[in-house]
Amino acid sequence: MLKVKQFVFNHFQTNCYLLWNDSTKECFIIDPSMDTQDEEKKMALFVQQHCLDVTRILLTHAHIDHITGLKWACERFGLPVTTHPDSAQMIGHAAAYAKIMGFLASDFSNLQYNYINGGDSLKIGTDTLQCRHVPGHCIGSLCFVAENPKMVFTGDALFHGSIGRTDLPGGDNTLLIDKIRSELLTLCDDYAVLPGHGDCSSIGDEKNYNPFL
Repeated sequence: MLKVKQFVFNHFQTNCYLLWNDSTKECFIIDPSMDTQDEEKKMALFVQQHCLDVTRILLTHAHIDHITGLKWACERFGLPVTTHPDSAQMIGHAAAYAKIMGFLASDFSNLQYNYINGGDSLKIGTDTLQCRHVPGHCIGSLCFVAENPKMVFTGDALFHGSIGRTDLPGGDNTLLIDKIRSELLTLCDDYAVLPGHGDCSSIGDEKNYNPFL
């Protein structure tokens, strides 16, 4: 069975998740958004205290507020970044976006990449995480679906009562809504929605009450 720890990091209040198999302690970091040494220490201490074995650094997408801790995480745990191929292009421009969005310019050079796409599956101990390609908020956006327990990590595609903004480069509102409907709302109503910002929700609530859908 999978367990989740949610952190909220940086001044954009980005949700970063630790996801691990409770039996094997194999662990994924989803969207390493820590932006200070204190936030880095908070993450490292939790991993150490719970004896977790971090095996993937996983991105829903590569906007700067979701990857401020990417270089640190990859170096700290000796891992490549696991992401959609289109995200590599965005990571290459991340330092420029950092200045615009109020972050210190970051160095994302010398990263190693492990590419995934929609339809791929990732093993985490005895459990499986399914990858779904949900662009529209930006290129390369992925959501991750687990079955035990039922939950989906939606990044900035789907929020509680809202959807991702589409006015940034690579945004496409029509595409985003189409992909949410085909890739996410086809899940059962009891799937928990764990978004990139804000409160958690459920697929059922978003089907019934999200004004954008």
